[in-house]
Amino acid sequence: QVQLVESGGGLVQAGGSLRLSCSASGRIFSISTMGWYRQATGKQRELVATITSGGSTNYADSVKGRFTISRDNAKNTVYLQMNGLKPEDTAVYYCNRADGRNMSPLPWGSWGQGTQVTVSS
Repeated sequence: QVQLVESGGGLVQAGGSLRLSCSASGRIFSISTMGWYRQATGKQRELVATITSGGSTNYADSVKGRFTISRDNAKNTVYLQMNGLKPEDTAVYYCNRADGRNMSPLPWGSWGQGTQVTVSS
């Protein structure tokens, strides 16, 4: 079973930046397409970025040009660099497996605790 631990969230003013990290256990990480998801209060969880094992990326329109996903397979870690943050980016951010070709969720059964990102106006 893969265990996921997200970190790096915080409170930032609009226009600011944050870098999120997600550490994963298990060798399956290196061959899996990973994604960053977010869930705002009262809303469904949405997939915002994906990265394949080879480094190909895909983004939701709402974050394209502002967010950058990357990964370090040697460290079993995936990152999300978030620039130009907006109040509507406020959410709990999670990482998990994803379907990069279709930009759709494909999570493993368990989720990490997530990391809270709050953007003030």
